[in-house]
Amino acid sequence: MISILSGGTGTPKLIQGIKNIHSPEDLNIIVNTVENDYFSGVYVAADIDTVLYTLSDMINDETWYGINGDTFITNEKLAKLDCTELLRIGDLDRATKIQKTILMEKHTLTEAVDIQRKKMGIKSKILPMSDEHSKIVVKTDIGELEFHDFLIKHQTKPEVISVDYTKVNVGPKIVETIENSEMVIIGPSNPITSILPITTLKGVEKALKNSYVVGISPIIGDAPVSGPAGKFMTAMGHEVSSYGVASIYKNFLDKFIIDEVDKNLKDDIEEIVSEVIVANTNMKNIEDKENLAKVVLGK
Repeated sequence: MISILSGGTGTPKLIQGIKNIHSPEDLNIIVNTVENDYFSGVYVAADIDTVLYTLSDMINDETWYGINGDTFITNEKLAKLDCTELLRIGDLDRATKIQKTILMEKHTLTEAVDIQRKKMGIKSKILPMSDEHSKIVVKTDIGELEFHDFLIKHQTKPEVISVDYTKVNVGPKIVETIENSEMVIIGPSNPITSILPITTLKGVEKALKNSYVVGISPIIGDAPVSGPAGKFMTAMGHEVSSYGVASIYKNFLDKFIIDEVDKNLKDDIEEIVSEVIVANTNMKNIEDKENLAKVVLGK
Protein backbone atom coordinates (compact mmCIF):
# COMPACT_ATOMS: atom_id res chain seq x y z
CA MET A 1 0.00 0.00 0.00
CA ILE A 2 1.23 3.46 -0.94
CA SER A 3 0.05 6.73 0.59
CA ILE A 4 0.44 10.10 -1.08
CA LEU A 5 0.21 13.48 0.69
CA SER A 6 -1.35 15.89 -1.76
CA GLY A 7 -2.28 19.48 -2.43
CA GLY A 8 -4.04 20.62 -5.56
CA THR A 9 -1.68 21.04 -8.54
CA GLY A 10 1.82 19.54 -8.50
CA THR A 11 0.93 16.33 -6.70
CA PRO A 12 -2.12 15.50 -8.86
CA LYS A 13 0.18 15.72 -11.89
CA LEU A 14 2.36 13.08 -10.26
CA ILE A 15 -0.70 11.02 -9.29
CA GLN A 16 -1.69 11.01 -12.96
CA GLY A 17 1.64 9.39 -13.76
CA ILE A 18 1.57 6.97 -10.83
CA LYS A 19 -1.92 5.63 -11.58
CA ASN A 20 -0.80 4.76 -15.12
CA ILE A 21 2.01 2.50 -13.93
CA HIS A 22 0.78 1.26 -10.54
CA SER A 23 -2.41 -0.43 -9.36
CA PRO A 24 -4.97 2.27 -8.35
CA GLU A 25 -6.38 -0.04 -5.66
CA ASP A 26 -3.03 0.22 -3.88
CA LEU A 27 -3.13 4.03 -3.56
CA ASN A 28 -4.33 6.14 -0.65
CA ILE A 29 -4.38 9.89 -1.30
CA ILE A 30 -4.35 12.04 1.85
CA VAL A 31 -5.47 15.51 0.81
CA ASN A 32 -5.05 18.97 2.32
CA THR A 33 -8.27 20.64 3.51
CA VAL A 34 -7.16 23.97 5.02
CA GLU A 35 -8.20 25.87 1.87
CA ASN A 36 -11.77 24.46 1.90
CA ASP A 37 -14.61 26.96 2.28
CA TYR A 38 -18.10 27.89 1.12
CA PHE A 39 -18.49 29.88 -2.10
CA SER A 40 -21.75 30.74 -3.87
CA GLY A 41 -23.60 28.54 -1.40
CA VAL A 42 -21.61 25.38 -2.08
CA TYR A 43 -18.78 23.69 -0.22
CA VAL A 44 -15.57 23.99 -2.20
CA ALA A 45 -12.83 21.45 -1.46
CA ALA A 46 -10.65 22.36 -4.43
CA ASP A 47 -7.70 20.07 -3.70
CA ILE A 48 -9.96 17.09 -3.05
CA ASP A 49 -11.96 17.70 -6.21
CA THR A 50 -8.77 18.00 -8.27
CA VAL A 51 -7.70 14.58 -6.97
CA LEU A 52 -11.18 13.16 -7.70
CA TYR A 53 -11.09 14.47 -11.27
CA THR A 54 -7.49 13.31 -11.79
CA LEU A 55 -8.26 9.75 -10.71
CA SER A 56 -11.45 9.64 -12.80
CA ASP A 57 -9.70 11.06 -15.90
CA MET A 58 -11.90 14.18 -15.94
CA ILE A 59 -9.37 16.80 -14.87
CA ASN A 60 -8.80 19.95 -16.89
CA ASP A 61 -5.07 19.40 -17.22
CA GLU A 62 -4.47 22.87 -18.60
CA THR A 63 -5.58 24.63 -15.42
CA TRP A 64 -5.45 21.69 -12.96
CA TYR A 65 -8.73 22.91 -11.59
CA GLY A 66 -12.19 21.76 -12.63
CA ILE A 67 -13.42 19.38 -15.31
CA ASN A 68 -12.11 19.12 -18.85
CA GLY A 69 -14.52 20.61 -21.39
CA ASP A 70 -16.76 22.15 -18.71
CA THR A 71 -19.12 25.04 -19.47
CA PHE A 72 -19.68 28.16 -17.37
CA ILE A 73 -23.30 29.05 -18.10
CA THR A 74 -24.27 29.44 -14.44
CA ASN A 75 -21.16 31.47 -13.65
CA GLU A 76 -21.81 33.81 -16.59
CA LYS A 77 -25.51 34.22 -15.74
CA LEU A 78 -24.64 35.10 -12.14
CA ALA A 79 -22.26 37.79 -13.39
CA LYS A 80 -25.06 39.29 -15.51
CA LEU A 81 -27.19 39.37 -12.35
CA ASP A 82 -24.46 41.39 -10.59
CA CYS A 83 -23.51 38.34 -8.53
CA THR A 84 -19.95 37.84 -9.73
CA GLU A 85 -18.30 34.81 -8.15
CA LEU A 86 -14.84 34.98 -6.59
CA LEU A 87 -14.23 31.44 -7.83
CA ARG A 88 -15.12 30.67 -11.46
CA ILE A 89 -16.96 27.39 -11.02
CA GLY A 90 -17.88 25.29 -14.06
CA ASP A 91 -21.32 23.75 -14.44
CA LEU A 92 -20.23 20.10 -14.13
CA ASP A 93 -17.80 21.00 -11.37
CA ARG A 94 -20.60 22.83 -9.56
CA ALA A 95 -22.69 19.64 -9.60
CA THR A 96 -19.89 17.81 -7.76
CA LYS A 97 -19.73 20.61 -5.21
CA ILE A 98 -23.51 20.72 -4.76
CA GLN A 99 -23.57 16.97 -4.20
CA LYS A 100 -20.79 17.24 -1.61
CA THR A 101 -22.64 20.09 0.16
CA ILE A 102 -25.83 18.04 0.35
CA LEU A 103 -24.00 14.90 1.49
CA MET A 104 -22.33 16.86 4.29
CA GLU A 105 -25.73 17.61 5.83
CA LYS A 106 -25.73 14.00 7.06
CA HIS A 107 -22.16 12.83 6.53
CA THR A 108 -18.65 13.88 7.50
CA LEU A 109 -16.37 15.21 4.78
CA THR A 110 -14.50 11.88 4.76
CA GLU A 111 -17.75 9.97 4.25
CA ALA A 112 -18.98 12.38 1.56
CA VAL A 113 -15.75 12.11 -0.41
CA ASP A 114 -15.82 8.32 -0.17
CA ILE A 115 -19.35 8.29 -1.59
CA GLN A 116 -18.26 10.57 -4.44
CA ARG A 117 -15.14 8.61 -5.37
CA LYS A 118 -17.18 5.39 -5.53
CA LYS A 119 -19.80 7.09 -7.75
CA MET A 120 -16.97 8.18 -10.04
CA GLY A 121 -15.60 4.63 -10.27
CA ILE A 122 -12.37 5.52 -8.45
CA LYS A 123 -10.64 2.54 -6.89
CA SER A 124 -8.03 4.50 -4.93
CA LYS A 125 -8.93 5.77 -1.45
CA ILE A 126 -9.16 9.55 -0.99
CA LEU A 127 -8.83 10.73 2.61
CA PRO A 128 -9.36 14.37 3.66
CA MET A 129 -6.70 15.27 6.24
CA SER A 130 -9.46 16.42 8.62
CA ASP A 131 -13.24 16.58 8.87
CA GLU A 132 -13.03 19.92 10.68
CA HIS A 133 -13.11 23.36 9.10
CA SER A 134 -9.87 25.34 9.12
CA LYS A 135 -9.57 29.02 8.33
CA ILE A 136 -6.38 30.13 6.59
CA VAL A 137 -5.19 33.74 6.76
CA VAL A 138 -2.35 35.39 4.87
CA LYS A 139 -0.86 38.43 6.61
CA THR A 140 0.44 40.82 3.94
CA ASP A 141 1.75 44.34 3.49
CA ILE A 142 -1.81 45.46 2.71
CA GLY A 143 -3.35 43.69 5.71
CA GLU A 144 -4.73 40.25 6.58
CA LEU A 145 -6.34 38.45 3.65
CA GLU A 146 -8.46 35.33 3.38
CA PHE A 147 -6.49 32.76 1.40
CA HIS A 148 -8.67 32.87 -1.70
CA ASP A 149 -8.75 36.67 -1.70
CA PHE A 150 -4.95 36.62 -1.70
CA LEU A 151 -4.84 33.95 -4.39
CA ILE A 152 -7.57 35.15 -6.75
CA LYS A 153 -8.66 38.72 -6.01
CA HIS A 154 -5.11 39.97 -5.42
CA GLN A 155 -3.40 37.46 -7.74
CA THR A 156 -0.76 36.64 -5.03
CA LYS A 157 0.82 40.08 -5.61
CA PRO A 158 1.00 41.42 -2.02
CA GLU A 159 4.15 40.77 -0.03
CA VAL A 160 3.56 37.98 2.49
CA ILE A 161 4.51 38.49 6.13
CA SER A 162 3.11 35.27 7.58
CA VAL A 163 0.63 32.46 6.94
CA ASP A 164 -1.57 31.01 9.65
CA TYR A 165 -4.35 28.44 9.72
CA THR A 166 -6.64 27.04 12.39
CA LYS A 167 -5.34 23.83 13.90
CA VAL A 168 -7.73 20.90 13.46
CA ASN A 169 -7.98 17.29 14.54
CA VAL A 170 -6.60 14.60 12.28
CA GLY A 171 -9.11 12.76 10.10
CA PRO A 172 -10.14 9.16 10.76
CA LYS A 173 -7.64 6.47 9.71
CA ILE A 174 -5.03 9.00 8.52
CA VAL A 175 -2.37 7.92 11.04
CA GLU A 176 -3.29 4.24 10.65
CA THR A 177 -3.08 4.51 6.86
CA ILE A 178 0.40 6.03 7.02
CA GLU A 179 1.58 3.42 9.51
CA ASN A 180 0.38 0.59 7.25
CA SER A 181 1.97 1.98 4.08
CA GLU A 182 5.01 0.45 2.45
CA MET A 183 5.84 3.91 1.12
CA VAL A 184 4.60 7.43 1.80
CA ILE A 185 5.05 9.97 -0.99
CA ILE A 186 5.15 13.68 -0.22
CA GLY A 187 4.08 15.19 -3.50
CA PRO A 188 5.44 18.36 -5.11
CA SER A 189 2.81 20.63 -3.58
CA ASN A 190 3.18 23.89 -1.65
CA PRO A 191 5.11 22.91 1.51
CA ILE A 192 3.56 25.65 3.67
CA THR A 193 -0.16 25.50 2.87
CA SER A 194 -0.56 22.01 1.36
CA ILE A 195 1.87 19.61 3.06
CA LEU A 196 2.71 21.06 6.49
CA PRO A 197 -0.99 21.25 7.45
CA ILE A 198 -1.02 17.46 7.04
CA THR A 199 2.34 16.58 8.59
CA THR A 200 1.72 18.74 11.68
CA LEU A 201 -1.54 16.98 12.56
CA LYS A 202 -1.38 15.02 15.81
CA GLY A 203 0.33 11.67 15.32
CA VAL A 204 1.24 12.18 11.66
CA GLU A 205 4.92 13.13 12.03
CA LYS A 206 5.51 10.20 14.36
CA ALA A 207 3.89 7.87 11.83
CA LEU A 208 6.03 9.34 9.04
CA LYS A 209 9.22 8.81 11.07
CA ASN A 210 8.33 5.12 11.26
CA SER A 211 7.59 4.86 7.53
CA TYR A 212 9.61 4.95 4.31
CA VAL A 213 9.06 8.48 3.02
CA VAL A 214 9.91 9.81 -0.45
CA GLY A 215 9.58 13.52 -1.17
CA ILE A 216 9.61 15.46 -4.43
CA SER A 217 10.68 19.10 -4.45
CA PRO A 218 8.13 21.57 -5.84
CA ILE A 219 10.95 24.10 -6.26
CA ILE A 220 13.17 24.19 -9.34
CA GLY A 221 16.07 26.59 -9.06
CA ASP A 222 14.88 29.43 -6.86
CA ALA A 223 11.19 29.37 -7.77
CA PRO A 224 8.16 27.07 -7.47
CA VAL A 225 6.83 25.38 -10.58
CA SER A 226 3.49 27.06 -9.85
CA GLY A 227 1.71 29.05 -7.17
CA PRO A 228 2.87 31.21 -4.25
CA ALA A 229 5.01 28.61 -2.46
CA GLY A 230 8.10 30.81 -2.76
CA LYS A 231 6.46 33.79 -1.07
CA PHE A 232 5.10 31.57 1.69
CA MET A 233 8.44 29.86 2.30
CA THR A 234 10.26 33.19 2.53
CA ALA A 235 7.66 34.58 4.94
CA MET A 236 8.03 31.53 7.19
CA GLY A 237 11.84 31.77 7.23
CA HIS A 238 12.71 29.04 4.74
CA GLU A 239 15.13 29.26 1.83
CA VAL A 240 13.31 29.07 -1.51
CA SER A 241 15.18 26.10 -2.96
CA SER A 242 15.13 22.33 -3.00
CA TYR A 243 17.44 22.49 0.01
CA GLY A 244 14.87 24.65 1.80
CA VAL A 245 12.13 22.12 1.10
CA ALA A 246 14.34 19.23 2.28
CA SER A 247 15.01 21.18 5.49
CA ILE A 248 11.27 21.39 6.18
CA TYR A 249 10.81 17.63 5.76
CA LYS A 250 14.20 16.41 7.03
CA ASN A 251 12.83 14.83 10.25
CA PHE A 252 11.06 12.10 8.31
CA LEU A 253 12.49 12.02 4.75
CA ASP A 254 14.28 8.88 3.54
CA LYS A 255 14.61 9.85 -0.12
CA PHE A 256 14.31 13.22 -1.82
CA ILE A 257 13.96 13.87 -5.54
CA ILE A 258 15.22 17.16 -6.99
CA ASP A 259 15.26 18.53 -10.51
CA GLU A 260 18.26 18.32 -12.83
CA VAL A 261 18.58 22.11 -12.55
CA ASP A 262 19.42 21.63 -8.86
CA LYS A 263 22.02 18.87 -9.17
CA ASN A 264 24.59 21.24 -7.65
CA LEU A 265 22.58 21.05 -4.39
CA LYS A 266 22.73 17.26 -4.18
CA ASP A 267 25.76 17.08 -1.87
CA ASP A 268 24.36 19.70 0.51
CA ILE A 269 20.97 18.01 0.69
CA GLU A 270 22.60 14.63 1.35
CA GLU A 271 23.87 16.09 4.62
CA ILE A 272 20.26 16.17 5.89
CA VAL A 273 18.58 13.44 3.77
CA SER A 274 20.22 10.04 3.29
CA GLU A 275 19.31 9.57 -0.38
CA VAL A 276 18.93 12.29 -3.03
CA ILE A 277 17.92 11.52 -6.61
CA VAL A 278 18.32 13.94 -9.51
CA ALA A 279 15.60 13.68 -12.18
CA ASN A 280 13.31 15.73 -14.39
CA THR A 281 10.61 16.97 -12.00
CA ASN A 282 9.05 19.48 -14.41
CA MET A 283 6.01 17.48 -15.56
CA LYS A 284 5.02 19.02 -18.89
CA ASN A 285 3.40 15.93 -20.44
CA ILE A 286 2.21 12.45 -19.53
CA GLU A 287 5.58 10.92 -20.40
CA ASP A 288 7.29 13.26 -17.90
CA LYS A 289 4.72 12.29 -15.26
CA GLU A 290 5.13 8.57 -15.81
CA ASN A 291 8.93 8.80 -15.85
CA LEU A 292 8.95 10.73 -12.57
CA ALA A 293 6.49 8.21 -11.11
CA LYS A 294 8.96 5.42 -11.96
CA VAL A 295 11.75 7.29 -10.17
CA VAL A 296 9.54 7.84 -7.13
CA LEU A 297 8.44 4.20 -6.99
CA GLY A 298 11.94 2.90 -7.77
CA LYS A 299 10.80 1.09 -10.93
